[in-house]
Amino acid sequence: MATGGIARLVCGRWSKWIVLALWVVVLALAAPLAGKLTGVEKNDNSAWLPGGAESTAVMDLQKQFQPDDIVPAIIVYERTSGITPADQAKAAADAKAFAGVQGVVGQVQGPLPAQDKDALSTLVNVKVDEDGWDKIVDVVDEIKGISGTGGDGLAIYLTGPAGNAADSAGAFEGIDGTLLYTTLIVVAIILLITYRSPVLWLFPIITAGVALTSAQAVIYLLAKHAGLVVNAQSAGILTVLVFGAGTDYALLLVARYREELRKHEDRHEAMMLALHRAGPAIIASAATVAVGMSILTLAELNSTSGLGPVAALGIVVGLLAMITLLPALLVICGRWLFWPARPKFGTSEPTATGFYARLGNRIGRRPRAVWIGTALALGVMALGLLQLNANGLSTADSFTTKQPSVVGEEALGRHFPAGGGQPVTVIANAAQADQVRQALAGVRGISSVADPVVKNGLVQLDATLTDAPDSTAAQATVERVRDTVHAVPGANAQVGGATAMVVDINAANRHDNRLIIPLVLLVVLLILALLLRAILAPVILILTVVLSFAAALGVSALVFRHVFGWSGEDTSFPLFVFVFLVALGIDYNIFLMTRVREEARVHGTRRGSLIGLAATGGVITSAGIVLAGTFAALGSLPLVAFAEIGFAVAFGVLLDTMIVRSVLVTALNLDIGRWMWWPSKLTQVRDEAGEDETPEPSSTSEPELTH
Repeated sequence: MATGGIARLVCGRWSKWIVLALWVVVLALAAPLAGKLTGVEKNDNSAWLPGGAESTAVMDLQKQFQPDDIVPAIIVYERTSGITPADQAKAAADAKAFAGVQGVVGQVQGPLPAQDKDALSTLVNVKVDEDGWDKIVDVVDEIKGISGTGGDGLAIYLTGPAGNAADSAGAFEGIDGTLLYTTLIVVAIILLITYRSPVLWLFPIITAGVALTSAQAVIYLLAKHAGLVVNAQSAGILTVLVFGAGTDYALLLVARYREELRKHEDRHEAMMLALHRAGPAIIASAATVAVGMSILTLAELNSTSGLGPVAALGIVVGLLAMITLLPALLVICGRWLFWPARPKFGTSEPTATGFYARLGNRIGRRPRAVWIGTALALGVMALGLLQLNANGLSTADSFTTKQPSVVGEEALGRHFPAGGGQPVTVIANAAQADQVRQALAGVRGISSVADPVVKNGLVQLDATLTDAPDSTAAQATVERVRDTVHAVPGANAQVGGATAMVVDINAANRHDNRLIIPLVLLVVLLILALLLRAILAPVILILTVVLSFAAALGVSALVFRHVFGWSGEDTSFPLFVFVFLVALGIDYNIFLMTRVREEARVHGTRRGSLIGLAATGGVITSAGIVLAGTFAALGSLPLVAFAEIGFAVAFGVLLDTMIVRSVLVTALNLDIGRWMWWPSKLTQVRDEAGEDETPEPSSTSEPELTH
């Protein structure tokens, strides 16, 4: 089989050095390219919007009216006792200075006084070029440097889309460094506790680091020369995936290697057998994750579809490193890596009498009662879904801490129309300009319509919302505007703007949820059926995955609402959590059930289930803790959407490894018995007598049945 050839290659007495040398060359070539990845990230609106959305089309049409992608910044001057002539003079002087900032285009509008005379506002248009958010941050910082923050009773704020973009860029700025270092620390601590060795923990981390660098290099080349879209979100999740999933594969391989070292004196032979026996499960797990992530390319939302190939490439490169570089390193260094608990040849396998062996024997006394009780408990957890509010996050709710642009937005709303600075934009045929303008002005939720701008046979109309642009009321207004202007005969009117973008993003997320979730379930079901050569077991395992996902989402929704005080979830939240939990969580199903199947061929399903749990329970739990820790690192970013995904996936993985895999699936295996493998011939292998105690794992994985 394929893993046998790989095992002989990476574990050979001379070939292991060739493998190491090849990876050193790969790392030397990849490191300079990986460092350029942020330079090809696309973080402008087009990288996040649905490709075929109406707001995307409007954004493209707007280039005929303004040559570049323009994002407005709004500077608010507020004095609660009333604006003074000195305040007016400062704001006017600032406006002249803003016009000279590189990156500011068009005429600076203002300062405009508020009706209550307590504030002034100045609108500055910022050009977004190929540098995307990075350029916005530079321009915003320069504008802030000119205006200052006020004093002597005058408060000055910078808000609007440019201010929001700058705050978002600041939040994403640490996604590469902070997230990487946080992940490294979390994984290192967990591996130290797991291995209780001062040296061994370094090798999975080194291998994962090499894999991440290599994956980033490949993704950079594809983004640079093949049109692959990468943004800050996908780049950050790549780090978490490679370290999380890669370390999981390392844990499974090292556990099997340690087991084989007790049976074989030659470490080369031990690793060869460990890789030969654990390899299929690791490869199947990685294939499941990669295929699951690849399905994301079918998403309408550009940011979601772009994540698919990035994540899949990361998993594939991580797999290659973990089944080639890591085994070679471990064999080169020898048994001393496990010090002070080195596995000695001829010693008994401790998992046969460990915690999970005892747990399996306890479950085996009343398996039906255990799985029914566990399923009911998970069902109760899932009731928290009633608190789920995945309808999108407003600007103010998008950050875990209050950002300067949000404070400025609140100041703007105290004195000016809520929709000022972020208009609804309608582009239509110029011949119907008057009809469209009249229809637009009559829509409930629109306070005013600016003078039309005509160019190239098209007309652009900007309308001010009465509600805050990121509110649900404003989104409802956009829907009414679309219904109204679409009905104007011959106008071919299309509606865009910041609020319309949110409407289209939410609609795309809902579409992606309906399309991708069933497809991922189907793919996982097929892979499990092929791997386990059965139908009933994959169906039951998929049901446990869905129940685990629902329970994790339910508990997360309750925690978000009543512990963290977050008002809702992003519309992409259910999809991302589902894909990560199912695609990654299926690893643990594969790790457990392939071992159960291996042992069932020798001992029967009941004894095989007990051995499988005893042999893999500890490593699955360790792997789950590592993966949970890496996703929890997303909470280090001040973004609610990332923190919510991190918490939900971390909690779901822990629930999956400690309860669902260890208790629920084991109880089902014990209760259903050999019929789990229906319709394969494994249903003919009956359990051995005296099944109440967990025996030693079998010393061979050679089949006793021909399939």
